[in-house]
Amino acid sequence: MADLQLLTDDQMRQFIVNGYVLVRPGLDASLHESVFAETEAVFEKEGNPGNNLVPRIPAVQQVLDSPEVRGGLTSILGEGYYTQPHRHCHFNPPGSQGQHLHQDGSSRWSHRTRRILLFYYPQDTPEELGPTAVVPGSHFYATREGVDSFPELPLCGQAGTVAIVHYDLFHRATPNRTDRNRYMMKFLFARTAEPRSPSWKNDGPGWPADGSALDLDPSGGPDRRMYEHVWDWHRGRTANGAAEDGPAGAADSTERVAGLLAGMEDGCEGARLRAAYALSGAGSAAAPGLARLLHADSQELRRNACHALSAMGEAAVGPLIEALQGGAAEHERAEAAETLGDIGLAAQPAVPALTARLRDESDQVRAQAAEALGTIGQTDSAAGPALAEALGDESGSVRRNAAFALVQLGPHGEAAVPALGDVLHDEDRYVRGDAAQALLRIGTPRALETVLPFLETSRWCPLTTKESTY
Repeated sequence: MADLQLLTDDQMRQFIVNGYVLVRPGLDASLHESVFAETEAVFEKEGNPGNNLVPRIPAVQQVLDSPEVRGGLTSILGEGYYTQPHRHCHFNPPGSQGQHLHQDGSSRWSHRTRRILLFYYPQDTPEELGPTAVVPGSHFYATREGVDSFPELPLCGQAGTVAIVHYDLFHRATPNRTDRNRYMMKFLFARTAEPRSPSWKNDGPGWPADGSALDLDPSGGPDRRMYEHVWDWHRGRTANGAAEDGPAGAADSTERVAGLLAGMEDGCEGARLRAAYALSGAGSAAAPGLARLLHADSQELRRNACHALSAMGEAAVGPLIEALQGGAAEHERAEAAETLGDIGLAAQPAVPALTARLRDESDQVRAQAAEALGTIGQTDSAAGPALAEALGDESGSVRRNAAFALVQLGPHGEAAVPALGDVLHDEDRYVRGDAAQALLRIGTPRALETVLPFLETSRWCPLTTKESTY
């Protein structure tokens, strides 16, 4: 394949702030014309192919394999990113009224980029044809404030336009005011390894001193810390758990920390986020108080405490382990597990406590513990046996998270090969898909011998239709 066309620093900064970046594959226009024509025929004769989109219209894979698309995905998700089994062709018919703005990933409490959406248009898509619209900057928000704070932007483009979009960005299909069909093919991609170094064309180490051209808050105030944190995480700065310097600072007074903790409950969501990221710089001076907030009744307060603890890194691990082990409320244990997983490699001391929580009475806690082990346990095989056992859990969400965690463990998950083989025929299609990917990433002879018969029986013939069955 041709060399990857990696993103530049400016493109990465725009992605962090806005939550999307546009790329255009250097493919002949005839390929997109062919994809569009075939899509029209499939919808007319068979309906939406859903997760079978690529095997039904194989030319789409050429778009995903183009140097521009692979370069954009690698820049944001790192090498070895994973094309998840879910994909869908979104059909916007003539005269449609469009959709309401929504987030696909609104249940995830993280600002770190581990999942993204990819939108591909096989036809020219001007505004009147009903393109997907996004709200730049809204991926940092969990409430409608993210929608109300920034203007909506239709992602228009020529045939072949690809948008790489943060999983939590508010978006919608806009009204199709023409007499033509509009198609948008959506894919879901995931990071498989925590960042250790920049994976894009990184020439400058830091966020611009004058961020007014990038920051949605032109004052360059506390929002800058939020953007800088995500930038540094992508560059691998937080992989060793070192606390970053910040507005609060570990030496700040007790009164300062108390004031910021109070600010987590006051004002608009933007102000509460600024307080959270200011607290993340206070390290051990603020970590216990933030961890206690995980017991609060307010979901938004707990969410912002998680943002602060995650950005804090290593200093937050001890208090979070205590909350994980001693939390009386189900949501306290679940959110402690989720935040430890968001911290990533710096939370490795939590592996034993998370492993124990794979037997928690709560489905939600078990699912969050399994997911966390996928980001924290990537450097050794300690989590493998427990995740293998979790593949037999009665809860589908636990099995899904355990299977994907084993994708992230890769070769360190070899102990789970027999259990992964057992769930290749799970009733949940995404458990099956992730289990197959985990076996491929483990890559040992035993793993490949397990997955190859499954892949052989899963083969699809794109030429077979009801008009041509053989």
